[in-house]
Amino acid sequence: MRFVDEYRDADQARALAAQITALCEPGRRYQFMEVCGGHTHTIYKHGLEDHLPEAVTLVHGPGCPVCVIPMGRVDDAIAIARHPDVIMTSFGDMMRVPGGAGSFFDAKAEGADIRMVYSPLDALKIARRNPDRRVVFMAIGFETTAPSTAMTVLRAAAEGIENFSVFCNHVTILPAIKAILDSPDLRLDGFLGPGHVSTVIGCRPYEFIPGRYGKPLVCAGFEPLDILQSVHMLLRQLADGRAEVENQYTRVVPWDGNQRALEAIGEVMELRPYFEWRGLGFISQSALRVRDAYAVHDAERVFDVPGVRVADPKACQCGEVLKGVIKPWECKVFGTACTPETPIGTCMVSSEGACAAYYNYGRFTRDRVKEATRA
Repeated sequence: MRFVDEYRDADQARALAAQITALCEPGRRYQFMEVCGGHTHTIYKHGLEDHLPEAVTLVHGPGCPVCVIPMGRVDDAIAIARHPDVIMTSFGDMMRVPGGAGSFFDAKAEGADIRMVYSPLDALKIARRNPDRRVVFMAIGFETTAPSTAMTVLRAAAEGIENFSVFCNHVTILPAIKAILDSPDLRLDGFLGPGHVSTVIGCRPYEFIPGRYGKPLVCAGFEPLDILQSVHMLLRQLADGRAEVENQYTRVVPWDGNQRALEAIGEVMELRPYFEWRGLGFISQSALRVRDAYAVHDAERVFDVPGVRVADPKACQCGEVLKGVIKPWECKVFGTACTPETPIGTCMVSSEGACAAYYNYGRFTRDRVKEATRA
């Protein structure tokens, strides 16, 4: 297939659905986790669950980079932004993420100079134009976006632009998957591996999942037929008694990853001893920080960062959603107190958040669930 519309062909989707149904063992139920939030949005935007048999359930995982940032890190970033000579820059979906003391939008309304950018290079341009100001980039994301941050730091160092720094919140996907596999809360039969992360790290790093835990993983693309084919590949493995890493997204994902991107990350960043994840707690060696050699570009060294820890609001169940323990509509405040316009938790904010996917595409509502229960 060469064109996007071919990956959305309804006849092929129905044919794949029939093959998926044929692979399901009578009386057995299957639960697969789509790790990436982009997969979740494809599933609910295109109604893919309606193509799957009742025996197959898809649950959302922790692959939304905005969603896993704890509230304390937002408060730390706001504390930096409130310095009078600072220009804080951020991707747009971070602007409404709530911290304990409000969001970036709230801080901006109170006078902080916080600007939306499309890339860290945009933030570097601002630093060039404002040599008398200190420009900070709120760096977030998995291994997908870490190379662009690393390359920007390398460029800033090469040009001697010392008024540019990054507040590094890059996290790594493998420790999060391991934490879920070690959790007693959820029993999974396999994984739809994250396509975007895999373009950087490749497929090989996932081999511990079938090797140690006996669970298959298929690196999946983001179109409807990609998702359905990946589910089919998982079921085929289970039917054959296999547990392997397979690559459905071969048109984009190299088995051994993008070596130049990995080298850039390795040059600029190193693993933190531990990092707090929303809903998953502290996970060792699960996030990146700027190396000593580039300390002048590390906002955590340039500024006195409070290191705030903030408990999630009691009404918010983002943690359970991120671990796949509950569906978004099972949260007490979903679609009522918590909406994209008035988010309580991060899963309702991000373009990759599970709650935003459920809410925006109306796949499930409380009323609909109640009607189904009565029936």
